[in-house]
Amino acid sequence: QVQLVESGGGLVQAGASLRLSCAASGRTFSDYAMGWFRQAPGKEREFVAAISWSGGLTYYADSVKGRFTISRDNGKNTVSLQMNSLKVEDTAVYYCAADRRYNGNYYGTPKDYEFDYWGQGTQVTVSS
Repeated sequence: QVQLVESGGGLVQAGASLRLSCAASGRTFSDYAMGWFRQAPGKEREFVAAISWSGGLTYYADSVKGRFTISRDNGKNTVSLQMNSLKVEDTAVYYCAADRRYNGNYYGTPKDYEFDYWGQGTQVTVSS
């Protein structure tokens, strides 16, 4: 079992930056691929970014590629999402998730059902 706690959300203007963090506790953090998903009001949860066990592989949704960067620190059991050039359409609740079945690659867009543990979410609101 892994417990995940997100932090760093808030209200910012379009064009600004935010950095989300997710602290993990429980099982060995480096055994899990980690991901970020988001859910906007009235919409389904969608994939944002993911990172492999060691951080050597990263995956991004097309909508955030070039603006967001996922990283992890296995020594501190944390995963972060640096979000730059934020847009109004980035407004959502952002969730951190852990995948214990990751086998070295994602084929296609990572799906939420591939992730086993979830945080409670942190709100990101981008105003125009």
